[in-house]
Amino acid sequence: MFVVVGVTGGIAAYKTVHLVRALVTNGHEVHVVPTADSLRFVGTTTWEAVSRNPVTTSVHDDVSRVRHVALGTSADLVVIAPATANTLAKMAAGIADDLLGVTLLATTAPVVVAPAMHTAMWEHAATQANIATLRSRGVHVVDPADGPLTGGDSGPGRMREPEEIVAAALAVAAGHPSDLAGRRIAVSTGGTREPIDPVRFLGNRSSGRQGAELAVAAAARGAEVTLVAAHVDEGVLTAASRHPRIAVVRVGTTAELQAAMTDAAATADVVAMVAAVADFRVAEVSHHKLRKEDGAPRLDLVPNPDILAGLVAARRPGQIVIGFAAETAADDTELLERGRRKRERKGVDLLAVNRVDWEHGFEATENRVLLLDAAGAVVAEAAGSKRAVADAIWDAVAVVR
Repeated sequence: MFVVVGVTGGIAAYKTVHLVRALVTNGHEVHVVPTADSLRFVGTTTWEAVSRNPVTTSVHDDVSRVRHVALGTSADLVVIAPATANTLAKMAAGIADDLLGVTLLATTAPVVVAPAMHTAMWEHAATQANIATLRSRGVHVVDPADGPLTGGDSGPGRMREPEEIVAAALAVAAGHPSDLAGRRIAVSTGGTREPIDPVRFLGNRSSGRQGAELAVAAAARGAEVTLVAAHVDEGVLTAASRHPRIAVVRVGTTAELQAAMTDAAATADVVAMVAAVADFRVAEVSHHKLRKEDGAPRLDLVPNPDILAGLVAARRPGQIVIGFAAETAADDTELLERGRRKRERKGVDLLAVNRVDWEHGFEATENRVLLLDAAGAVVAEAAGSKRAVADAIWDAVAVVR
């Protein structure tokens, strides 16, 4: 995706370096258009190094390509961060006295602005009128946070963190509405581990990717998310742990997962039980290592609590509970039979069922799920990256609501 990032003259410009880096790292072509004043905070060399593209502030550079128009017409997305009060006023008035202003008038791409300024400036009637004007024209505003400001003051006006702005901007570019804004969501992920002795455990092959992607996708659509993570592969929680609307809670055993999900579900509007839970644990954990010279150990297994069934039993009116079922099956017919039986036993509102084997489902970057509703009907089929599957699940949740 061709992304234009406008940078204006505020101290928060240093955060935009991380924003640009995140976009580039995710494979987007990024062109930075700074205002002349913004270069007092972060210089041209930095922007060129991070974006990997030439940077200019002048409409008179690269005239043969009509760069001042080409940037706007080529853009798939325009992000202004930070957006100062002055820039917002110029945008509302349609002033195009520099390369950024011309680019904004020339583009038909979605425009996302992340305001940053002192509280008094943000709350001023003129700024609020300009924001209202821009919203009426379809500009997407990532409202500033309430927190410490330059100079020791505190209040609304602090620019949001780069990860949050990137998530909001990419959601806008993908056409995702903020349909989960204001919703609280609890998601579990990863595989629980039941200790046998201080060295060994009973576990499974879950990487935790699908649950982590479900959490990030929900946050991108405006939700406040609690992600309860058991064992996951390295790097799986990176994006989630950096997102300002995701709180990550780490657990190990099924009992710990049950306690954490019960707490999170108490205030959640939607509960998604994605974690691969160990169905059994050893009746008595050895406090010393079981050694080969002592002979083959006898492991007496006892069933773990059914966390999903417990969450359904405690469900509040209006709360949506989503279950996941990883099944070995010869074909979709058998998969659906097993999925429908599980949905009936658990009583969930939606059940995502997928086939797993040695190559598919676990420890993979892609997935394919069939989504069953409360009547057992297939309401969606999603395949591709686990992020794409996550978005398809949230699309289905929006219909259920």
